[in-house]
Amino acid sequence: MKKQKTRFIVQSALIAALYAALTYVAAALNLAYGPVQFRFSEALTVLAAFTPAAIPGLAIGCFLGNLSSPMILDVVLGTLATLLAAGCSYLTRNIRFKNLPLLSLLFPVIFNALIVGAEITFFLPEGFSVQGYLLNAAWVGLGELVVCYVGGIPLSMALNQPALQRVLK
Repeated sequence: MKKQKTRFIVQSALIAALYAALTYVAAALNLAYGPVQFRFSEALTVLAAFTPAAIPGLAIGCFLGNLSSPMILDVVLGTLATLLAAGCSYLTRNIRFKNLPLLSLLFPVIFNALIVGAEITFFLPEGFSVQGYLLNAAWVGLGELVVCYVGGIPLSMALNQPALQRVLK
């Protein structure tokens, strides 16, 4: 029992550290914050379909990664979007297409588009508007879609290997 708890904590911590580090790399390339985001770390959201340790790991990693965001609300709202997405991804982990958790990869796209899109819209110089929200949600969602599927599918394929399955269990 204690070994399982330790494994869960270690996995969560590793995921958090990797997510935060990849977010900072994207930030250094000016890709992590703003209406158009290509956070490489978002490809890691597929991990929630493989281990429950990814749920706190992704949320904590997002929190840490968002500490350098120019929008202070991103620390709370971005983390909330990631936590909700990870939870839903875990709940749908068994719905697979050709052994890939494609539905699980959709939740980060949806939650970030809705929540982060609204957050960005509130900070527009002209103020909140439905048109501005739809545009920001679409841009955030598109960036998420690209990163989650282009990065998440190969990662998922690698994680489906028997040797890695033993590590994640």
